[in-house]
Amino acid sequence: MKRLLIADDEPHVTRVLKQSLERQGYQVETVQNGELALERIHEQVPDVLVTDIQMPRMTGEALCKRIQKELPQREFLIFVLTSRTEIEHRDWSRQINNLQFLEKPVSIRKLISKLERYFTDQQVQKSQ
Repeated sequence: MKRLLIADDEPHVTRVLKQSLERQGYQVETVQNGELALERIHEQVPDVLVTDIQMPRMTGEALCKRIQKELPQREFLIFVLTSRTEIEHRDWSRQINNLQFLEKPVSIRKLISKLERYFTDQQVQKSQ
């Protein structure tokens, strides 16, 4: 089963994402901030991390930078949820491998489509 970790401090967002993704067959765990997400990643690496950018205790940006520093060989995909569309708010992401932005409000269909494409590509790469 494909494991997703969702880090977002808005309970409504995590609840909707968790329910929708579990219906699609994903195993989903949620945490409320970047610190908790980093702890969970060190305990059990997810297949995909979905993180909000603005959270208390550790932002999504800080989380991504810590992951890149502490797990430079990681293979899991990171989706960053943000309402900020200005390109300067994304400059930091150029140093993070395997990262994609998703605009808020999040389209569940778009997220599921991107997940399906990602996992299909992973299967193709493993079979080659």
